Amino acid sequence: MRLLAVSQRVDIVPRRGERRDALDQSWTRLLAACGFAAMPMPNHPETAAAMFGTAGVAGLLLTGGNDLARYGGDAPERDETERGLLRLARERGLPVLGVCRGMQVIQDSFGVTLEKLSGHVAVRHRVKGEAFDAEVNSFHGFGARETAPDLEVLARAPDGVVEFLRHRREPILGQMWHPERESPYRDEDIARIRRHFA
Repeated sequence: MRLLAVSQRVDIVPRRGERRDALDQSWTRLLAACGFAAMPMPNHPETAAAMFGTAGVAGLLLTGGNDLARYGGDAPERDETERGLLRLARERGLPVLGVCRGMQVIQDSFGVTLEKLSGHVAVRHRVKGEAFDAEVNSFHGFGARETAPDLEVLARAPDGVVEFLRHRREPILGQMWHPERESPYRDEDIARIRRHFA
């Protein structure tokens, strides 16, 4: 199996005074079904960069969870780690997939301003574009109705929020729905992940 670097959420456990890196086990199972092994990245920028540079990873997966700190989130160390990993992946020409928050990180890194949304948490809705039409899950409180010139919108939610995008020249893909939260995993999500990181 080829390795994918996978970002982790930060869970804060006040009664223990701990900030824990966490990755839903569903990601490991989904990536295994796609033929990849997940290599979780610690939310420590220097360590994550060293691991990313020496492990021979096939690409980078930016996962969901935690709002960005500039929008009220409480995990600035994750923001810094993911921005650094995205920069390294782009320098190496490696494919990047951003899911939910991960897509927000991509947009933010290209100067897109996010907005607080309503009606996008714990619902299912249809997303449509010229070549994409599907019902997907939705668990995000922030998003954008426009994107950067370097990014191409592939699908939108009914209210105009960008739900699916890709970079016009680089192997960067972003989607706002969570493939790891589908049960069973959807064949089209597995095929997309395989194709993107191939």
